[in-house]
Amino acid sequence: MAVHATDGRWLAWGAYSPQSQIRIRVWSFEADEPVAASFFQRRLQAAMGLRQKLPQCAQVTARRWVNAESDHLPGLIVDQYGDFLVCQFLTAGTEYWREVIADQLQELIPARGLYERSDADVRLKEGLTSRCGLLWGQAPPDLVEIRLQDVSMWVDLIQGHKTGAYLDQIHNQAMIRAYCSKAEVLNCFCYTGGFGIQALKGGAAHVTQIDASSRVLDISSRNVALNGLDERRVDHLCGNVFEILRKLRDTRRQFDLIVLDPPKFVASKGQLEKGTRGYKDINLLAFKLLRPDGVLFTFSCSGLVPPMLFQKIVSDAALDADRRATIVGRLDQAADHPVGLNFPEGRYLKGLICFAG
Repeated sequence: MAVHATDGRWLAWGAYSPQSQIRIRVWSFEADEPVAASFFQRRLQAAMGLRQKLPQCAQVTARRWVNAESDHLPGLIVDQYGDFLVCQFLTAGTEYWREVIADQLQELIPARGLYERSDADVRLKEGLTSRCGLLWGQAPPDLVEIRLQDVSMWVDLIQGHKTGAYLDQIHNQAMIRAYCSKAEVLNCFCYTGGFGIQALKGGAAHVTQIDASSRVLDISSRNVALNGLDERRVDHLCGNVFEILRKLRDTRRQFDLIVLDPPKFVASKGQLEKGTRGYKDINLLAFKLLRPDGVLFTFSCSGLVPPMLFQKIVSDAALDADRRATIVGRLDQAADHPVGLNFPEGRYLKGLICFAG
């Protein structure tokens, strides 16, 4: 639809969502660029062109092709895992153009099939129900193998988190190797074990993987075997991460390196206070579990927690744990999850590498 100012001036082409707090999402500010099939073809081609220029994307068989607003396609996510595409239509506008976009993807990206995972909670805010299923081609098998340089991983595209994996963490996971030689590593909220696999590849003496889901821990165990790694160097603990960390603290366990990659604790402004307490709690426990000169990789994927607030939370946790910590690295989402300069909210993932004295 056309968006006009109160004086009648044309402003933009946009998608109207009557049930959302964001009533209009702009497709284009160009008057001569009406929204039609050719519009989506150009936008998708531009998004693909950007990824094709990124050296990181040439080294993996999984990538994000379309990152919603930052690719000027609000509410559209398109990820590739090997020979399969997975997409999410998260707004009323993308829902309306769903079939057109699916057809364009079939023409533009060679794949065996396109599977829809429009099951994110944000659809409810748009007045949309959850929907998953095959849009074209072959349905993905129970597990799809992807290659990340010299690491292979099994991914569940149908029941896994998000579109199957946390592609935004791929390069951060690889960075952990430099800190893992002969280390005892604790990987919290491990999902299917990405950080743990990279730690083992980096020469870690032992890795403990923790997650609340026995199903994803089973995939994590299969990923260890897939990479030909020694299963005796890995433990998998299933349960509430907060409770397990407290038990490890009480038994005076210590680790050389700890990874904290929790789910989103803050999904709305009303959850900010509770969520920041959660981040403080797990970082406090981690600092207490680190050996002297230990390393902490800590993350927040809550977009409503700005980087400086997250740094303060981690700083306060170190202070309460009586540890002197130093930031030696700042981490961000992978390059194929770009952030439009006109959409700073697109930078949601932030991470710190801390040395703890």
